[in-house]
Amino acid sequence: MLRLLGLSFSIGLLLAVAPAIGADDHHASKAITDPKQAGEDFKFQGEYAGTFDTGDGEEQKFGLQVIALGDGKFRGMAYFGGLPGDGWDGFNKLEANGELNDGELVLTANEGSATIKDGKVTIRSADDEELGTLEKVQRSSPTLGAKPPEGAVVLFDGKHVDAFEAGHLTDDGFLMPAVGRGSLSKKKFTDFTLHIEFRTPFMPKARGQGRGNSGVYLQDRYEVQVLDSFGLEGLNNECGGFYSIKAPSVNMCFPPLSWQTYDIDFTAARYDDAKKNKTKNARVTIRHNGVVIHDDVELPSGTPGQQKEGPEPAGLFLQWHGNPVVYKNIWVVEK
Repeated sequence: MLRLLGLSFSIGLLLAVAPAIGADDHHASKAITDPKQAGEDFKFQGEYAGTFDTGDGEEQKFGLQVIALGDGKFRGMAYFGGLPGDGWDGFNKLEANGELNDGELVLTANEGSATIKDGKVTIRSADDEELGTLEKVQRSSPTLGAKPPEGAVVLFDGKHVDAFEAGHLTDDGFLMPAVGRGSLSKKKFTDFTLHIEFRTPFMPKARGQGRGNSGVYLQDRYEVQVLDSFGLEGLNNECGGFYSIKAPSVNMCFPPLSWQTYDIDFTAARYDDAKKNKTKNARVTIRHNGVVIHDDVELPSGTPGQQKEGPEPAGLFLQWHGNPVVYKNIWVVEK
């Protein structure tokens, strides 16, 4: 029954959905960096997971991501098989919209509804048959807080920003890229592995590139996008994407104000002896929150915004894009 519901649900919901949250809209929005000040909407936003009886005696994992849009409005993205990175096959999903009313959020579409209250989701069909329940979950990256190995170059440990040409040390001991210019590491690198942790602000009324935007530039040339892309499609200009080049294989973005990780293995482009002609493209493997989103991907060119490709080593650049994205626990192992 659940699979049949999902097929019709997907068609009906795609037609019924309200304004897209992925629109490239730089909507002016207050950026909230403290969960205690995030308000009632923030309590409902997040991930929910559970299992359903499919009707033939089988249990199927099911995941739901609830995204706050501001003023008590929400979008829900549901995933058959489990949440992204935890069972979802990358194809079978559906979406709905709803509003908060008297402490209860109801996401609705023609084929059914999801009611959320006290951290629990009840899914019902259009004829009010209860199909299953989900519980709120708080996923965490398995590499969050990873300690630098012996010999690693520690770029930021929460004490100072001396390893960068510019940057701001917040009162909480995090690194915020320098306003208007970003932060470039003084040390330059060729081939390396990088561990970096980041947190996007809560900006429910912002949309697209205006919602928790920053970026990690490998060798100051190749941007891995940082963005609040929670619940979005997972495009090359969203979190985990190589801007204009390659989308992540799965959108592993956690909700805003969650700490997230990139673990990156990078091999620089190669040039001839004269250092004029490129002979091999750069290659990269990235794990976002512990899940591989780029597997030995070839980068045919640099991305816009910083240095052009070249044979020389270059630093790690953290982009300032107008939003208070912060970083911590940044270290590099040179190869």
